[in-house]
Amino acid sequence: MTERPYVLLSCAASIDGYIDDATGQRLVLSNEADLDRIDEVRAGCDAILVGAGTVRRDDPRLLVRSDARRADRVARGLPASPARVTLTGCGDLDPEARFFTVGDTDRFIYCATSAVEKTRERLGDRATVVDAGEPVDLTRALGDLAARGVRRLMVEGGASVHAQFLTAGLADELHLVVAPFFVGDSRAPRFGGDGCFPWHAGRRARVAEVRQIGDVALVRYALSDRCAG
Repeated sequence: MTERPYVLLSCAASIDGYIDDATGQRLVLSNEADLDRIDEVRAGCDAILVGAGTVRRDDPRLLVRSDARRADRVARGLPASPARVTLTGCGDLDPEARFFTVGDTDRFIYCATSAVEKTRERLGDRATVVDAGEPVDLTRALGDLAARGVRRLMVEGGASVHAQFLTAGLADELHLVVAPFFVGDSRAPRFGGDGCFPWHAGRRARVAEVRQIGDVALVRYALSDRCAG
């Protein structure tokens, strides 16, 4: 593939690296000021990607929240919010999830070959279902997004999706927000997880920015030469 979108990963984690706890309730890691920063980043992207597990578990809307940012996008001839993208191996997605029902945006489902027909029947006209190989091939999905005009893609998780992009070397930038507390429960999901990552003790990622935002810290890592700053 000679072309793919610029891929920006966004994640919030506890001091000990957990992105959630094991209680079944949503763990709030960020704060309002940082959520506004994330909204600004969203507004500057063409599409937002989350895994199918995140769609099922969190039922996210993935919309730009700020009226001013939505208006600015519309004034530039863009939809009020970026397109929504997910990846699925089995097609187990609820057509009534907010991913499909809230907001007027394009929705793209990159699906394993074996589940394409079932997923198309299940979702109808609520999303464009694309055969992404068996198993889902990220490079193939990114190439298709680029062909559809997506130049900047924000990946918001979950943990396995972040790990897939990182281990495949398909991320250009990482925004890692560290919350000022510990989770301390090995049953909970952690950022990264096990895998063979391109960045290690012998090949360190470059720190592009460190910023305090209220009680959290943002570290912005440059993961490719495409990342400025």
